Amino acid sequence: MKKTYLWLAFAAFLNTTATAQEANQYVSRTEYEALLKRIGEMEQKNTEQTNDPLQATQQEVDERDHQIMEDNDCGVIPIAGRQGFALQSKDGRFAFKPYMMVQTTANYNWYDDEGLDKAYNQDNVANTGFAIPYAIIGFTGKAFDRLSFNVSMNAAASGGNILQQGWIDTKVCDGLQIRAGKFKTPFTHAYLTMLGGTLLPCVPTSLTSGVIMPYTLNAVTPNIGTGFDLGVELHGLFAKQKMSYEIGVWNGTGSAVNSATKTFSDDWHIPSMLYAGRLALMPFGVMPSTQGDPKHLTDNKLLFAVSGGINVESEYESTNDRRFGLEAAWLYKRLYLAGEVYTMHVGFTERQKIDDQFDYLGGYAQVGYFLTDNLQGAFRYDFYNRNGWDANGYLNMPAVGLNYFINSCNLKLQAMYQYTGRTRHDTQLDRDNDDLGISTHKAVMLLQYSF
Repeated sequence: MKKTYLWLAFAAFLNTTATAQEANQYVSRTEYEALLKRIGEMEQKNTEQTNDPLQATQQEVDERDHQIMEDNDCGVIPIAGRQGFALQSKDGRFAFKPYMMVQTTANYNWYDDEGLDKAYNQDNVANTGFAIPYAIIGFTGKAFDRLSFNVSMNAAASGGNILQQGWIDTKVCDGLQIRAGKFKTPFTHAYLTMLGGTLLPCVPTSLTSGVIMPYTLNAVTPNIGTGFDLGVELHGLFAKQKMSYEIGVWNGTGSAVNSATKTFSDDWHIPSMLYAGRLALMPFGVMPSTQGDPKHLTDNKLLFAVSGGINVESEYESTNDRRFGLEAAWLYKRLYLAGEVYTMHVGFTERQKIDDQFDYLGGYAQVGYFLTDNLQGAFRYDFYNRNGWDANGYLNMPAVGLNYFINSCNLKLQAMYQYTGRTRHDTQLDRDNDDLGISTHKAVMLLQYSF
């Protein structure tokens, strides 16, 4: 563009010179310098117009897409401009992306004899066959450069779980955003990873299986992990996007309940809800919420985080549960490393008239490596002190897997095998009880398509 203006200046100079010669006059140096100054002003104006959002370059569009993706990727699927399609205004202030994700699995589970009654013809093989864990349809986007939103429905679920998530996020600045609705609670890297972006098809068993205690409860036996729930939180990035925080309050009833059912705690004299928060350090910038993706083979991202909370129950319920977790993850080119350790302290409400308290410990370490640009190997070791600290024995659950990505059509094929072992129990009864409901041999193949 600049060369064009210089040619115009040269042509104008020749034309002016010719005119001056015909009039027996000459162009002064001052007039020529004024012409060049005018051309410089025109070049500056052209540069400003190029930077105008209404005439944004493709690079700027990509940067906006990336920012939208970071704002929304803590849910199910990011807006990701190159995945499927998205509608977006020229100035980038409005964006709307419909999306879908379907997962189909083939499952095999083999259980030990304990807990099985052969008189009722119960078999060691159960929960085996084909399943659709997720069939999600939703939309996400942003509005007015201040609001972002995400709504998705899981057609494979039932009851309140059909609404996978639904939230609105208001951005005051990078360091202060307010999110309200149904979304992920800020606890554990395994759950905060984007659905469909995990290293293995199943999250660690230490997060999903209920604990064991020697009492009959009038509510669901708690497990360490928390997932989608209804609530409100403050969150944001600070320290040049190298640190993030989340803090808020949720119903504490999980993803299956979409209504207000809570009351006040007679023990704590505060609303019987889940209070939780998380603080993360990311020295090399925002960590992608994926545990392996061919699009991140050149990244170098590091994450350290601490999280915790307390689920306060009313007298009608059974326990007050305090959780605490430490996590670390490193995404370096083809390598992915992650590890977590988390605890839960269970104390009974006064109405239960139980003085006992229980503490539970779990954690895992996992590694993934891209053997080729599309094939990723995976290994995880999962640990669970399911029967409490005051009883000997724990579960150890190693798992191996392979992931194959077909980027041309957004397909992902995953396969894994997990073995559940039992170690250092005092009695055979303790050993038998510790893995009730958990398969000894577990194999899963998953085919995922996202749009």
